[in-house]
Amino acid sequence: MPLTITQVDAFTSEPFSGNPAAVCLLPAPADVTWMQRVAREMNLSETAFLVRRPNGEYDLRWFTPAVEVDLCGHATLASAHVLWEDGHLQANAPAVFHTRSGRLSANRRSDWIEMDFPAEPAEPVPAPAGLAEAFGFEPAWVGRNRFDYLVEVDTQATVEWLSPDFSALKKLETRGIIVTARAEAEGVDFVSRFFAPGTGVDEDPVTGSAHCCLGPYWQQRIGRNAFTARQVSTRGGLVKVTVQGERIVLSGRAVTVLRGELLA
Repeated sequence: MPLTITQVDAFTSEPFSGNPAAVCLLPAPADVTWMQRVAREMNLSETAFLVRRPNGEYDLRWFTPAVEVDLCGHATLASAHVLWEDGHLQANAPAVFHTRSGRLSANRRSDWIEMDFPAEPAEPVPAPAGLAEAFGFEPAWVGRNRFDYLVEVDTQATVEWLSPDFSALKKLETRGIIVTARAEAEGVDFVSRFFAPGTGVDEDPVTGSAHCCLGPYWQQRIGRNAFTARQVSTRGGLVKVTVQGERIVLSGRAVTVLRGELLA
């Protein structure tokens, strides 16, 4: 029986911007190899697979074209968007997900979706061998959490114009590398980009999970709990971030751009 698969642009209200994710609702848990093959076929930074539990909550897994990952923001946002848009959940009902990073939830706030995620602060570490060479400069600050390296640079322009050596970055033992700086545009607090060639995604357009690290970092740097952030990839996207102790509220918008059927 064909399965519906929906492509959603997350952290944007404009089609063909933000971060695209594929969302597939399954009638029962699927074989991991099959899910990985579907993700490779979709060739997006993430494909999300959901299975409904008897209580109306969902098991959620995320796959890049190369690997399964432990936490993904934009594909969770896309999944919640699909559940409401296609009538799997009532408009005022929360979307609750059980994942490899624990229980996550999402709620609608007008045309924004608020997601409750774990904070993932970074601790300062020495820059790993090859990092400076891959970027072509010495970073101002380097930290790491359980997923990624976090690198602060001097200006927003440096973030925007980065053209890293992806083959060199792929050699680093990490999920990805977040690069950030204070924003120069009015109404935005900080900017970032996210590179993850080791997981099959050279650059992720808008990375919700990276903001679980960026929020605590800029809280310490700026002294506030709430921020508006922009990921300045080519597609770009806007993320609202609120730090609440050991949790992070990530807010974004989403738009459906494609629906199809999986026949295999």
